[in-house]
Amino acid sequence: MNSEFDFQNIVGQFRVGGALADCVRYGEGHINDTFKVTMNEGGRDVHYILQRINNRLFTDVAKLMRNIELVTDFCRKSVLARGGDPLRECLTLIRTKDGKAYCHDGANYFRMYVFIENATSYQSVREPRDFYESAVAFGSFANLLADFDASQLYEVLPNFHNTKVRYANFEAAVQKDVCGRAKEVAGEIAWVRAHGDLCGKLVDAIASGEIPLRVTHNDTKLNNVMLDNATGKALAVIDLDTVMPGSLCYDFGDSIRFGCNSAAEDEPDLSKVHFVFDLYKTYLSGYLSAVGKGITPREKELLPWGAVLMTYECGMRFLTDYLEGDTYFKVHREGHNLDRAHTQFRLVDEMLASIGEMEQAAQRA
Repeated sequence: MNSEFDFQNIVGQFRVGGALADCVRYGEGHINDTFKVTMNEGGRDVHYILQRINNRLFTDVAKLMRNIELVTDFCRKSVLARGGDPLRECLTLIRTKDGKAYCHDGANYFRMYVFIENATSYQSVREPRDFYESAVAFGSFANLLADFDASQLYEVLPNFHNTKVRYANFEAAVQKDVCGRAKEVAGEIAWVRAHGDLCGKLVDAIASGEIPLRVTHNDTKLNNVMLDNATGKALAVIDLDTVMPGSLCYDFGDSIRFGCNSAAEDEPDLSKVHFVFDLYKTYLSGYLSAVGKGITPREKELLPWGAVLMTYECGMRFLTDYLEGDTYFKVHREGHNLDRAHTQFRLVDEMLASIGEMEQAAQRA
């Protein structure tokens, strides 16, 4: 059993039965410390997930956990209403004995979930089917929360996908030029400025009510999806630390940005970097099959633009960080952030070249 913390005392604060049999580190997450807890309940082993919340990153744990509490409770009711199994199709929080969503031992904050049995989250796509199933998972997540009032949620990362704010930050970085790098990337700066009219496309649509404010996950990668070990089908979306109010187009777009790149995000050889249209259609098909009536016609029309906007925004952030001296994203070589920016800009160029086909595919799907 892991001895980093007093697990007998910590686990004992939650509403679980039986005796603590084991507690070991689990998974490959880099933000929180995650453990698999085994409780012996009436002669059988019952498993839970215990996490130490990184309160250096998430400084307001109470508001963070209130988000998760609201979202998981709503998902549970939605799954039950459609005749599903909430213990496998969504995260289930275990409350403490005094009814709270987390406990505090004086130095650390902990939360506990039901362990989803016979399921796995994968770090990388093994085959296109995995990408399709991740789309099903996030589409289903959006469907479950279609009637949820997203304005209730705390903005864990303010203005995270406010592309107008990101553009203002970029221009500030250019003007300050604290590292004297602006001259060497004049072409990249010009490229960002030339596409600046994109910035308001989603932000303004939300502000005007053209598209509704929704719950967004904001980390829509395959490793945040549980796939059934027997069938390979999507079960549930996990890691809800960054659930915030936003647009479905954000989550859809970021999945496309990351999953439809033919190369690594930091590939220096741009001849290897291409937008894979077939993977876009694969994800689109899975997402729309699951989101169902949880998406409006206008949101559906804007899905391709979500892919363009999230890719443009990400590339702009990489370039901004390069101009500011590589202070936000971890870098492992000279010009690392610049390479990352270049891949995103290449993808945007190719997406815009095929935007008509992307829109047609969305309407046909």
